[in-house]
Amino acid sequence: MNTAPALDPAHTALLVLDCQPAILAALPDGGDREALLGRMEGAVAGVRAHGGTLAYVRVGFTEADWDAIPAANKSFAPLARHRVLHHEDPATAVHERLAPQDGDIIVRKLRYGGMSTTDLDQQLRERGITTLVVSGVSTSGGVLSTVIDAADRDYQLCVLSDGVADPDPEVHNVLLHKVLPSRAHIIDTAELHALLRAD
Repeated sequence: MNTAPALDPAHTALLVLDCQPAILAALPDGGDREALLGRMEGAVAGVRAHGGTLAYVRVGFTEADWDAIPAANKSFAPLARHRVLHHEDPATAVHERLAPQDGDIIVRKLRYGGMSTTDLDQQLRERGITTLVVSGVSTSGGVLSTVIDAADRDYQLCVLSDGVADPDPEVHNVLLHKVLPSRAHIIDTAELHALLRAD
């Protein structure tokens, strides 16, 4: 595994993906969720303290969004059928422990990837962001899709090993150890703080 480079906060954004009560509820148990939120809180505070960018991605649908999902979409058609994850439902807001602040980027997406149905890429580039640190849930959904897309867009990428989670621990481990390292540096939250200070 390649050593992760020092992170220049002026060109680095922490992506906080799908950290919404409705999505977090799919994770195994409360203790794991609480520990994950605690580590992510530390990552958010660290990036913020160093002057880095915070970018929040949440999933949520309007009536028109649901109506536009084709029946052939295996992942999202059931959400449309059952009218799940309405964008105004409090359960689709960013978790209060990670709440965005003025000046943060916040986008609402309609599919797994953080960039495919949003203007996230444009907003990041307008701020001169070239490095993304990816965190959130789930490893097999938003994290994987966003990393693959961002790698194709030539971002330098880090994935927070202890800041991502998935309902399926086996899938999580395979992705973290076998798939994601080909596109991203795998670091933990302690390394993130060290890399931010290394400038």
